[in-house]
Amino acid sequence: MSTFAYMRVLESAPDRYDRGIRILSRGRIDEVYSRIADLVAAPGRRVLDIGCGTGGVSIACAARGADVVGIDRSPGMLEVAKAKAKRPLPGRVEWLELGAAEVGDRLAEGSLDAAVACLSFSEFSEEEQAYVLEVVRSRLRPGGVLVIADEVVPRPRLRRIAYRLRRALVAAITYVLTQARTRPLKDPTSLVARAGFVDIESVRLWSGSFVILRALRGRDDG
Repeated sequence: MSTFAYMRVLESAPDRYDRGIRILSRGRIDEVYSRIADLVAAPGRRVLDIGCGTGGVSIACAARGADVVGIDRSPGMLEVAKAKAKRPLPGRVEWLELGAAEVGDRLAEGSLDAAVACLSFSEFSEEEQAYVLEVVRSRLRPGGVLVIADEVVPRPRLRRIAYRLRRALVAAITYVLTQARTRPLKDPTSLVARAGFVDIESVRLWSGSFVILRALRGRDDG
């Protein structure tokens, strides 16, 4: 999973992104999209997909009847997503060329039932992560759901050492090609707790190098 640092290269070629991400995930990325959608989507629910890319999570949520706002800074990625979403879906998807930090300018407080970030949080600095969580929390209704799915450092020592060795090479190549870095999440549970979310649950996949975390905005919050 450490090779998701190479996503930055794939993002420069949106038409090849889906094929590349399936190779990097050994064909398991669609399962991730499905698991995320199962956690947040239902008919009539409004879901924000942060860094939606080519629309994998957004489309999975709309297929379960949710109304989705998919945001991404890349117009090329959004064009691919729109093309994939042309088949009829039970829910609607609104695609916006928008950065995560701009959510507060476009969405009203308490207007969302859920927000998801799949393979996008690792692209933010720690300061950006904290800010985005603050904004997203205010846009969720009390009891609203947050899901973060992203790369993390494995806990067992030997797996951690092997992971860092593999990732160092891939990250170096990625930086040479794109002048951009991604950072595995250090402690997503603490990060989300500090932002005021509650009832935090997480599961680690793929030898502990990928996490799906679910948390709630407290019902008595705000």
